[in-house]
Amino acid sequence: MSTASEPSIVKPQTLIAADGLGKLFPGRSSWWGTTSSFVHAVQGVSLRVRRGETLGLVGESGCGKSTLGRLLLRLIEPSFGRVFFDGKEITHLSEGELRPLRRRMQIIFQDPYSSLNPRMTVREIIAEPLRIHKLVKNANEELERVSELLQKVGLRPEMMPRYPHEFSGGQRQRIGIARALAVEPDFIVCDEPISALDVSIQAQILNLLSDLQDSLGLSYLFISHDLNVVQHFAHRVAIMYLGHIVEQLPAQGMQMTARHPYTRALLSAVPAIDVGKRHLPVVLEGEVPSPLDPPPGCAFHPRCVRAIAGKCDTDVPPFEDVAPGHRLACFNPAPAGTIDLAP
Repeated sequence: MSTASEPSIVKPQTLIAADGLGKLFPGRSSWWGTTSSFVHAVQGVSLRVRRGETLGLVGESGCGKSTLGRLLLRLIEPSFGRVFFDGKEITHLSEGELRPLRRRMQIIFQDPYSSLNPRMTVREIIAEPLRIHKLVKNANEELERVSELLQKVGLRPEMMPRYPHEFSGGQRQRIGIARALAVEPDFIVCDEPISALDVSIQAQILNLLSDLQDSLGLSYLFISHDLNVVQHFAHRVAIMYLGHIVEQLPAQGMQMTARHPYTRALLSAVPAIDVGKRHLPVVLEGEVPSPLDPPPGCAFHPRCVRAIAGKCDTDVPPFEDVAPGHRLACFNPAPAGTIDLAP
């Protein structure tokens, strides 16, 4: 149940939500040792993930996707804004107060080679969160639970004594998924979980995540730079640029409904198998501005062909509803309902 202190974004079906969330990292230092500038990693982001759904988060490398995922989990502290989990604000909870919620929020990392301790066996890796949260009473119960988790992700219980270096990349990622599932979470941040894997293995991991969501009712924040994958895997998609969410919309039919020039540029770069649907990709002018010195007004205006002089370069566009389930931050969006993806 929402309270008066909660933003309108926190609705009954919402599991986790961000309200004006931002993160500044110290940048350059002066001669006197004081910080003279900051990296604007995440800037005033508001979004929500419903129970049992997948929200895809897409954007270029360095736009703040992984930072946002870690802010939602309180793995790093926000500079401003609020985080709500299951209707309760968790932004300022102490580590002790946050510990019971840690079971319900987990993360699957991008690199299965570096996210597993090479000195621990598979059994020790998966059993560690069980021991930390005191979810097993004895060694026999622990063994049974680890065996069950391995089978759930498509691995054999006989693999428990092995070390990470004895597995392929896809198998290591399955171990990482089993570790995340060990504490029976409700929400998982999938931080580019397939980008380090071969294409043939990527589909297997996506199918596994989808099956687990169906059977366990999980909610995902699925971070990726591959819009083609996100369109097929997610229910809704949030497009991120230079720390801002510029558009949120349903994944199905994005080509026809996307209106932000940046979203349309990303969509134009997705390869089309059907010859009749192929189109020339939109080439964005210039480079992504530095997060140390973000541009005034709309963050995308220096590269936008639809930018309005005297408006987009001075004012920040509000993030508003333009259709049911569709939010947009743009003063001059492209018309909807067209296959032509030019901005």
